[in-house]
Amino acid sequence: MSDNAQMTGSIRRPNFGTLEIEVTVDDPKTYTQPWTVSMPQTIVLDTELIDEFCLENEKSSQHMNAK
Repeated sequence: MSDNAQMTGSIRRPNFGTLEIEVTVDDPKTYTQPWTVSMPQTIVLDTELIDEFCLENEKSSQHMNAK
């Protein structure tokens, strides 16, 4: 992404069991037009949300679970 890039996102809950996450990237220096990604997610009742993260070049998932 260039220094002119703009990224916008939204999270909607269209019904009781669904989240819709949408991200739009607008970077005229890099792309000919803005593009959007939509990610529907199912909400599972009586469960906890799990944080997920990515470390560049991390090869061992056991090191990510610091307690």
